[in-house]
Amino acid sequence: MTTKFYRLKHILFYVMSIVIFSCNTAESNDREKANAEEPSKEITYHNPIVAQRADPWVFKDEDGTYYFIATAPEYDRIEMRQSKTINGLGTAEPKVIWKKHESGKMGAHIWAPELHKIDGKWYIYFAAGEVEDVWKIRMFVLSNDAEDPMTGEWKEEGQMETSRDSFSLDATTFEHNGEHYYAWAQSVREEGGTSILLSKMESPTKLKGEEIEITNPEYDWERIGYFVNEGPAVIKRNGKIFMTYSASATDANYAMGLLWADEDADLMNPESWHKSEKPVFATSAELRRFGPGHSSFTVAEDGKTDVLIYHARVYEKIRGNSLYDFNRHTRARTFTWDDKGFPDFGQDIAD
Repeated sequence: MTTKFYRLKHILFYVMSIVIFSCNTAESNDREKANAEEPSKEITYHNPIVAQRADPWVFKDEDGTYYFIATAPEYDRIEMRQSKTINGLGTAEPKVIWKKHESGKMGAHIWAPELHKIDGKWYIYFAAGEVEDVWKIRMFVLSNDAEDPMTGEWKEEGQMETSRDSFSLDATTFEHNGEHYYAWAQSVREEGGTSILLSKMESPTKLKGEEIEITNPEYDWERIGYFVNEGPAVIKRNGKIFMTYSASATDANYAMGLLWADEDADLMNPESWHKSEKPVFATSAELRRFGPGHSSFTVAEDGKTDVLIYHARVYEKIRGNSLYDFNRHTRARTFTWDDKGFPDFGQDIAD
């Protein structure tokens, strides 16, 4: 009797062990599935990612390689870095891929380069002045058909011509429904300052058709120091086209605003674009974040978490012209989306 009892007890223990193991395995699988559907909450970046680099742009290629370009403090060149991680961009060796001219166009104030891949070919859009007139800022294009943009030859494609010949900079490009669009900042109003314009592209180096103004500095927070809307960057999510931009002088008053349009709207109709009345990301003295702006977007190493790349200073007081205070550092932070499908950049959250 005793032997049968212990044998039965052993069998019950064995069966229960199998059941518990199966439940734990199912729970583990469910947990892994949930984690695969939700952005990682454990991604951290070692800020600043790259010191003394303003107007940062990060491009993640299909193989997971990150490429980084930005405004160099001397305003005299375009350099590029590559890494398999965003943190790694900070220690990656920069390569100078183009230098300013000694005379004429593209000879001064080399600003805000952006790297894009269009139909398998690399393009860099950037702004530059002239040696003889450093404030005659216009937009220019480089191209490279190498597989790796750190190699090959960068060809000067010339100036990106617009219908108005005036101060223009900070170009970006994006694709939507098979159409390529070009967004940039330009002086188009008698009161001065810069607005953000949008046009379709005939090719990566030429615009076509109408050029529309989608935002101008209308609110007080966009008019501190200078009347400025600049630095557009696009991210498509939740049935909308979102475009961040930066406003006011490049000191602690610099801040980010937000535009958006429905993905089914006519993007070339100014009425399709809506605008935040207040900045969506701005100075926080408590967090030692001053003048955040000129953002770009990428995706984290997990392939799904959205990342904001931007520049900011860690102090408020600046001596002289803020354009020549070179301590705007590149930073990175993950961000989330609210219940209305809009980006929440975490104004009160440290990087």
